[in-house]
Amino acid sequence: MKVILRKDVPELGKVGEIVKVANGYAFNYLIPRGFASRADERHLAQLEHLMRIVEQRKKRDMKAATARAELINKTAISVRRKAGEEDRLFGSVTNRDIAECLAAEGIEVDRRDISLEEPIRTIGVFSVPVRIHPDVEAAVKLYVIRE
Repeated sequence: MKVILRKDVPELGKVGEIVKVANGYAFNYLIPRGFASRADERHLAQLEHLMRIVEQRKKRDMKAATARAELINKTAISVRRKAGEEDRLFGSVTNRDIAECLAAEGIEVDRRDISLEEPIRTIGVFSVPVRIHPDVEAAVKLYVIRE
């Protein structure tokens, strides 16, 4: 059976794609949950309208994400931590600390969107990547200074 996906379905496809699935999967899972509809003429017309709306939403989201990325790229934050010899921190600076500093600057970012491979354990200047949108990434400048 051919269905039109109304929402992204992992392992199956993205919004607007026409895919072939088993009848039971379509009738028992996809259609009742609103993930898909039958691929007939009426639904194809709805699909065209839905795709126009989705494209407009994507453009708007991309524009907002780009503007937010520019703001984050211009932002520099600092974190004060106690440090011992050789500029090693007692503790570390984590993505949660960075998210809190950005929030203090008026930029709300989910801590899971901050891409630290490992917590920062030394004093210095770091460029920390922040994922704003699947296609847009920014970098905030972080100064870790001695308390």
